[in-house]
Parts: sequence; structure tokens; C-alpha cells
Amino acid sequence: MDITIHTTSLPHEDPDASLAFYRDVLGFEVRSDVGQGRMRWITVGPFGQPGTSILLAPPAVDPGITEAERRTITEMMAKGTYGWILLATPNLDALFEKVQASDAEVVQEPTDQPYGIRDCAFRDPAGNLVRIQQLR
Repeated sequence: MDITIHTTSLPHEDPDASLAFYRDVLGFEVRSDVGQGRMRWITVGPFGQPGTSILLAPPAVDPGITEAERRTITEMMAKGTYGWILLATPNLDALFEKVQASDAEVVQEPTDQPYGIRDCAFRDPAGNLVRIQQLR
């Protein structure tokens, strides 16, 4: 079977802050930016990888979501437990320094894990957990 990961989604509460983080701090290119105000859907992705994207989307706007579910999503976002993503880079320490210099909340400095991975973690402006692994 031939299948790839095309797009994954992360929620945002402030599209401008999320856009600045993923574009200016992580260096992703903007592929699309539609909507207005807080109701914007922004697609970003790494340069040189046009087939892989992250959709930064307003949370809980699907018409099938109940008010109780909207409240739960809002509560989980506030705690930083709703969205997360795992990225990889060949130079973890350099990227960590760049992220640390931004307004991102550092969750874990670069660490050699006992299971063989070196990684770090931080939260984006919406509270999503972003883990980055060192490519070997």
C-alpha cells in the first residue's frame, strides 16, 4: 500500500501568534492562509517537503461538536493537553536555542533519553506540545 502523511492539524487561539511561531521561529513556509480574524486556517510546512503540512486551525468549529465538547476542548487547550506534534531535526541544540529565545514555554531542555533518543519539548502559543527529536 502506498500511503503518506499529508497534513496534520493543531488548534490555535491566536492565528497571528501561531503563524509567527511556526514561520519565524521554526522556519516553516506558509502554504495557505484563509479566513479572517480568529477564524483562520493556516497551512505551514517545512521547506523542501511540499507533501507534508501542518494545518493551524481554530478549535471546536466543526458544526458536529456539542457545547460540552467545545468546553472540554477549551479546557484541554488551556492545560496544554489537547494538541501535540513530534518533529525532527539534524541540529537539535541550535533549534532549541532559537525556540528558547522566542516566547515559547520550554517543557524540557535537550535530553538524552534512556531509550536512545535525544529530544526537547516546548509549547507553542496555543499550548500545543511540540517535541523535537535529534535525527541520527
